[in-house]
Amino acid sequence: MKTRYFKPILSAALLAATTLGSVSCINDLDISSIDPQSSSSFDKEGAFVKQYAMLGLTGQKGLAGSPDLDGQDEGESGFYRTVFNCNELSTDECIWVWQDNVDIPQFTGLSWNSSSQRTEWVYVRLGYDITQMNFFLDQTEGYTDAESLRQRAEVRFLRALHYWYFIDLFGKAPFKEHFDNDLPVEKGGKELYDYIQNELAEAEADMYEPGQAPFGRADKAANWLLRARLYLNAEVYTGTADYENAKTYADKVINSGAYQLCDDYRLMFMADNDRNQEAMQEIILPIRQDGMKTRNYGGSTYLVCGTRTGGMPYMGTTNGWSCIIARNALVYKFFPNKDVPMIPEDVDVPAQADLPNDAAIDAWDAQYGVRTVDIVAAAGDDRAMFYAGAGGGRRTMDPSAINSFQSGLSIVKWQNICSDGAATSHTEYPDTDIPLLRLAEAYLTRAEANYRLGDTNAALQDIVTLRSHRGCTTQPVASDIDEMYILDEWAREFYLEGRRRSDLVRFDCFTTDKYLWDWKGGVKEGRSVSDIYNVFPIPETDINNNPNMTQNEGY
Repeated sequence: MKTRYFKPILSAALLAATTLGSVSCINDLDISSIDPQSSSSFDKEGAFVKQYAMLGLTGQKGLAGSPDLDGQDEGESGFYRTVFNCNELSTDECIWVWQDNVDIPQFTGLSWNSSSQRTEWVYVRLGYDITQMNFFLDQTEGYTDAESLRQRAEVRFLRALHYWYFIDLFGKAPFKEHFDNDLPVEKGGKELYDYIQNELAEAEADMYEPGQAPFGRADKAANWLLRARLYLNAEVYTGTADYENAKTYADKVINSGAYQLCDDYRLMFMADNDRNQEAMQEIILPIRQDGMKTRNYGGSTYLVCGTRTGGMPYMGTTNGWSCIIARNALVYKFFPNKDVPMIPEDVDVPAQADLPNDAAIDAWDAQYGVRTVDIVAAAGDDRAMFYAGAGGGRRTMDPSAINSFQSGLSIVKWQNICSDGAATSHTEYPDTDIPLLRLAEAYLTRAEANYRLGDTNAALQDIVTLRSHRGCTTQPVASDIDEMYILDEWAREFYLEGRRRSDLVRFDCFTTDKYLWDWKGGVKEGRSVSDIYNVFPIPETDINNNPNMTQNEGY
């Protein structure tokens, strides 16, 4: 990333250098310029929709051509992809197999530095989005009609969400509340924590009642769930725990009755999760995606295509990137005895040309190999959505090096396939919405908070409730519930959803030898790393351009 476009993003009037586009609805790309430097009028509705569109789009022309961030690779610049990479690729859940890609070895082994491009990408994206939100809020200051008040409350919620990502990833933020030429100031720790909770508290009254918002917009339950997440991590951010408030706000989400746990886990990650009522009843806030109208390389396209390879079943896309695979540590959370179903070594795996389609692959797998249905059955858990069969080549659970897509099991949790078997709008770019906030988080938040407050039985009850909706054939008892069980349950429920690093940090497991996983620290058996990696560095380019920002310790 070059300084020439980094500086204006977080320093002065960002929109003088980039275009603030409007869209007619969240799943549409009917775009026109409303750059405040070039337009004499303010398009409130278009600017409001842009606030949500930024969660799933990267510019004004779909895949590429008019990026939000001048000079940046649009495929790498999206909100979800940047936060996902920081929160997943460095953890025990998955690995990016092309280790020669920029910063990937450093993310795999936790060894990045202040010149890391991937940490710059997320820093810049969060700052860009906040600038757009500040512009909207400044322009609508003084509006008193009910819809404007609701829109302002939702944008304040989205800004608080972005500042939450800043405090979680960096421990601090380049902070601004207005669209002007002043440099951002540094705000972190307790100060930023208090700001986020106060913003959410003030925004709450004007937001939709739980379950009443149009799908894709935030309601009070989303507000409460973000507050519960903030309080659950209070000790990490401020040094003082606040599990009581974490429990209180998780209670509010659950007891609202507006949302219910889905009884078929896979439905929440399929192409019709915005139409299937069973899936929608658990999803509190999705990032809207559409294979025709919101094409990008950073949302569910990244999640579906990145986990597929040619010749593999469960594709749902014609574009398998062969990039993301499961780490052993994730698979073993469903198979603690390491008895993972695999193709026997004495069985020859056909060449891809000999298995020309999904039906042929499924037939071979049924006789000799291991399909996802076999792994789910063996795990006794509907969430164990892995593939170890013949399609795309023989997988291994114990590679001596990370050198191909077969260096681990394939993850088929994210799918561009409809629950009724119907075709999607496009076979290359998924329709699958991303459940950014969903009810299961409230149950696990309350369970963890109760455990840390000394009420193991209450924690057990919420975990059993959740697992009973996930097809689990076994349930824990009170003596099973400890820190590591709860940490593992967070992984089993939320793997590949862009949050794992945050949970590992909270349990003091991200950098320490309290918990090791394959390739942590850059070695196969795993090892501890410096505690400086619990937060990411402030990019050197911003340190150089903004004297208000200071570097995190150790970088």
